[in-house]
Amino acid sequence: MQAAQETPQDPITGDGPDRQGGHRPDRPSGHGADRQGGRSTDRPSGHGADEAGDRGPEPARDRGPATAHGPEPRRGRPRSAAAERAILDAVVELLEAGEPLARLSIERIARTAGVGKATIYRRWSDKEALFVDVLRAVEPSDPVVSGTAGLDDLRLMLEWVRTRGLAHRSSVFLHNVFAQMKSHPRLWAEYQRTVLAPRRAAMLEAVRRAVDAGELRDDVDAELMNDLFLGPVLMRTLHRPEAPLPDDLVDRLIHALLQGLAPKAQVAAGGPATGPV
Repeated sequence: MQAAQETPQDPITGDGPDRQGGHRPDRPSGHGADRQGGRSTDRPSGHGADEAGDRGPEPARDRGPATAHGPEPRRGRPRSAAAERAILDAVVELLEAGEPLARLSIERIARTAGVGKATIYRRWSDKEALFVDVLRAVEPSDPVVSGTAGLDDLRLMLEWVRTRGLAHRSSVFLHNVFAQMKSHPRLWAEYQRTVLAPRRAAMLEAVRRAVDAGELRDDVDAELMNDLFLGPVLMRTLHRPEAPLPDDLVDRLIHALLQGLAPKAQVAAGGPATGPV
């Protein structure tokens, strides 16, 4: 992973997405639904969402996949869900219309959403934080895992990576947005820190739970095992766009790693002497 480079105060520059042939991705309910004339019908109008009870910017959300017990409840006063939805929806609408990230300003977003700039800044400290939440909204939702199982949770997370890869392949919109994002060091670094790093940490914890449960060897480095599980799926989803992503890919991968890659005759004979990895 490349380290983020120091950039001027407003680093959001770069080429816009391909305006031809794009289509809207499937979104979680509550984002981009029931549009009329290209605008969401349940957006707050004017500055009505600029509520006195809105609280300040949230801390960065360093969360991995949700657990069956659900996320911790938010503290403080509840924020206006309608205003937040309108803001996220406005960014997606502008991007779908072909507006490049470079030209998206808080003023333009606020005007499209029908809210005041202060409403946006009460929720997000800067454009990078806002754009990361937009990406969360248009990507498939993170998997719900038990938080106590080992291999079962690992299988769920790997399957999510596979289906996320399928979603990116089928959506010109997602492909273009992520291509732009990688050319903006501050935005990419924020996405790495608040989205990718927690996901990887959650997967590593599942590997460690599998070791504790006796499902995986305890004499192999857990981070190495995590890379062995995740690496092949990332290779196919990110670096080999032509490679198939069949439904049974994750099960086949886990089975192959658990059985080992040495020939069966060599395994039966004891194989070459090896020490802890």
